[in-house]
Amino acid sequence: MPSFIDRVVLHVAGGDGGDGCTSIHREKFKPLAGPDGGDGGHGGDVILAVDPRTTTLLSYHRSPHRSAGKGTPGMGDWRRGVDGKDVILPVPEGTVVKDDEGRVLADLVGADARVVVAQGGTGGRGNFSLASSKRRAPGFHLLGEPGQVRDITLELKTIADVALVGYPSAGKSSLIAAMSAARPKIADYPFTTLVPNLGVVEAGQTRYTIADVPGLIPGASEGKGLGLEFLRHIERCAVIVHVLDCATLEPGRDPLSDLDTIEAELAAYSERLGDDNDPLFTGRVPLMERPRVVVLNKADVPDAAELAEFVTDDIAARGLPVFTISAVARTGLRELSFALAERVGAARAAQPASAAELAQQREAARPVIRPAAVGRRGKEDIAVVRPINHPTEGRVYQVRGERPERWILQTDFSNNEAIGYLADRLATGGVEDLLVRAGARAGDAVLIGAIDGGVLFTWEPTMTTGAELLGARGTDMRVEDYHRRTNAERRTRYHERMDAKEAARQELRDEAAEGIWTDASSWSRGGGGDDEEAGS
Repeated sequence: MPSFIDRVVLHVAGGDGGDGCTSIHREKFKPLAGPDGGDGGHGGDVILAVDPRTTTLLSYHRSPHRSAGKGTPGMGDWRRGVDGKDVILPVPEGTVVKDDEGRVLADLVGADARVVVAQGGTGGRGNFSLASSKRRAPGFHLLGEPGQVRDITLELKTIADVALVGYPSAGKSSLIAAMSAARPKIADYPFTTLVPNLGVVEAGQTRYTIADVPGLIPGASEGKGLGLEFLRHIERCAVIVHVLDCATLEPGRDPLSDLDTIEAELAAYSERLGDDNDPLFTGRVPLMERPRVVVLNKADVPDAAELAEFVTDDIAARGLPVFTISAVARTGLRELSFALAERVGAARAAQPASAAELAQQREAARPVIRPAAVGRRGKEDIAVVRPINHPTEGRVYQVRGERPERWILQTDFSNNEAIGYLADRLATGGVEDLLVRAGARAGDAVLIGAIDGGVLFTWEPTMTTGAELLGARGTDMRVEDYHRRTNAERRTRYHERMDAKEAARQELRDEAAEGIWTDASSWSRGGGGDDEEAGS
């Protein structure tokens, strides 16, 4: 099971907002004292925060799904719902956060660095906050918005002052073990080091960290070997140390060719970084301009010592400081540690003193764009309307915009008054004007949102609601299946009823003439005579 993880994909979800509440206040002598439905609670956020005690992303490799708490619904008596709890995820310093498209969202450097990676949904409004002079007692509420759901990638870039780079089995792990208290795995086969190792070195009054990066081979910048998996760990290092193997027995290899190969891989990787290598954004010197130190290792081997002495002048001619050492015999390490401390100190002095200074440098380098005054700004459309071909409905007009799509999520479509409120918001926001401008007519199909998950309806231009259009709570006359009859229709209906009554009377008269019905007044006379005869 892995114990060091420096790249994970995290599935995060902010908490859903709670729904608002529809309630009418009732008390003694005031059975209908107005709306008192409270708002729903907001959903919790998912936050990444730097924790000095965290050194790996292993916990997120094992549990990649994290979600924040949901907000509770509002209640009557003006009681607001409880906000969902935030989830704070500790990450190591130097963690880079990217979205699913590879864009950098945050570079977490510093003890107090944090970023919200999934925002919680906003709680829905209750009918108390929806009341207005025209709608005094709303019979509806707004639904809570769903929390943000996304996939993010966390990449850990080791924060060290010195990076040891070189071919596999060049002696990097032996060097860090000899200079610090780190105890990496050491063996006589390539790629013994599979994860970066960190060590702390003290040289006089200077303390710095040194990182042992897994071995590089030709093509590492293109992903060969362990290439890209660990090349990112040298991005933050102030000094790069080339550890060259002077005792290698592989054909075609020597210290000079190894140095040229590793430098070529670093140059190719530097070109891939883009803005991550820009000092205006990172505050660091570009990768290929950072100080280099060449270490000729394994000088305890006789042939290696001769080779090191032979190539020292050629490397020095390139302007690179050269140190001949033996990590096993621990020779030449003191001079190397003090030389690295000097260069680390110079790099620290050249860096911005604080994040505020770095921000000032960025602002000085960026152009200043001053927005126009409020009265001179052009009115921006809240949505984009365009005709599309729907898979099942044919030609429809699609409305895409943050605010209209958010209004759709907040609407309870089981409540007609809520639907009428949505119509008012769309009309006031200018969506109907955009539909007219796009060529839509009454009766056309309109889709708000994406094809999958959007709301499709038949558009009928409508006026903004007023007191004359509001019926009972929870209803809207514009949405109800109601038709107001004209005077001509009323007269027609009246004559039809009168004709039906006259037809019924005529039918009764016809049946009486045919003897089907008898006169009720004769029943008592005929019946009484029979009774008298029976009595006599």
